[in-house]
Amino acid sequence: MSTQPDRVVLIGVAGDSGCGKSTFLRRLTDLFGEDFLTVICLDDYHSLDRKQRKETGITALDPRANNFDLMYEQIKDLKNGKSIMKPIYNHETGLIDPPELIEANHVIVLEGLHPLYDERVRSLLDFSVYLDISDEVKIAWKIKRDMAERGHTYEDVLASINARRPDFMAYIDPQKQYADVVIQILPTQLVKEEKIGNILRVRMLQRDGVQGFDPVYLFDEGSTISWIPCGRKLTCSYPGIRLAYGPDEYYGHSVSVLEVDGRFDKLDEVIYIESHLSNTSTKHYGEMTHLLLQHRDYPGSDNGTGLFQVLTGLKMRATYERLTATELQAAQF
Repeated sequence: MSTQPDRVVLIGVAGDSGCGKSTFLRRLTDLFGEDFLTVICLDDYHSLDRKQRKETGITALDPRANNFDLMYEQIKDLKNGKSIMKPIYNHETGLIDPPELIEANHVIVLEGLHPLYDERVRSLLDFSVYLDISDEVKIAWKIKRDMAERGHTYEDVLASINARRPDFMAYIDPQKQYADVVIQILPTQLVKEEKIGNILRVRMLQRDGVQGFDPVYLFDEGSTISWIPCGRKLTCSYPGIRLAYGPDEYYGHSVSVLEVDGRFDKLDEVIYIESHLSNTSTKHYGEMTHLLLQHRDYPGSDNGTGLFQVLTGLKMRATYERLTATELQAAQF
């Protein structure tokens, strides 16, 4: 554990299971360092174990299966620099294990299904992101994983998605209206006959008017831009790459939207894209591309998912520096 922090910065990472939270958390750990950052999985605040959920028919997505009072009190204590005895939900056994000691750290990330659900918890957060996967891509990914790795049938996969859907729409999906950044993962618009899930259209919705958060923009702030960068500076195989940027409305809020549709063939060439982006919160030219290249094996590194996860991480670092008046080290080449 690093030295006792003067100010704890709280970050929320929300989204459904299987939406890429674990990859995003790895990118944040790369950026801040393992000793500097503590991740708390909000599954640990389940008030019902797996057997009790089965008996009552209450899913883990349902707020009734989670202890928000304890969550709020403990997160508030951490933010105030106090240590807590956090419960542990054991994913292997489905039981609630004895609690563990968690000490305050410089950056604490709350990740899971409900970081933005409870208004009290939400008010403690300094920055938040929601990972929003469209139904089409979610189904394609789950089919690929569950049929290949777990031997499930197509019907099994659809049934499990449909069983979760009412609770997801009621309790998880609405949280995206509160996030500072929403990363949307959608089917490509570049080609109609594309098998869903292979080529993706990814959008980064950045909330305008958030104190200290300057949205990333392409070419000209506030303009509406559509850009096909393929050619001499960027290698693009069929069906190519399209970037877009412009203002929009989202849940009644003004947002700035960045979009990447397509796949990067050569990640080192992303520096050409980086050179046309402004307000990236990088510390030196090429830092964004370096962070992407550092873990080219992470899922989504060759499309907008990885790019926007890196950009969001850089905004979180900038938030930390602003709130603590502390300069963090840049990612080194």
